[in-house]
Amino acid sequence: MQARDPELRRELDATLQARGELGPEYESVLIDSFLEKVERRLAAPEDQRTRRLSAERRMAAARSASEPARPFGTFAERFGFGVVSLVLAVPLSAIGVANAGIDGLVVAWLGIVGVNAVHAAHTWPWARDRRRPSSDWDG
Repeated sequence: MQARDPELRRELDATLQARGELGPEYESVLIDSFLEKVERRLAAPEDQRTRRLSAERRMAAARSASEPARPFGTFAERFGFGVVSLVLAVPLSAIGVANAGIDGLVVAWLGIVGVNAVHAAHTWPWARDRRRPSSDWDG
């Protein structure tokens, strides 16, 4: 028999040697002592894992409490959206004019302005303050 844990193997050898020296009347006490050591050994990794998980939860809670609320869009995100809108506006304008004349141009630009207005509405402070009405389904 080969033990994976040398310390437990030494404990087992010591328990068996003590049993041989003390006799059968102390057998149950020695076995109980050895089993307690095995249980402590088995519980140690679980305790370490539990402590690590609780420490990670505390760290995550501390980080979220210390970080300020991030706005809905950073400057780079808003700037990038604006640039993409202007780049796409050129071919959309050309397609609108080629197919429907000035009316097509107006419709294309109304769509571009509408998409940008909806995107910008997410960063307006008065739009952020409105909360969804609570219902019976909310926890």
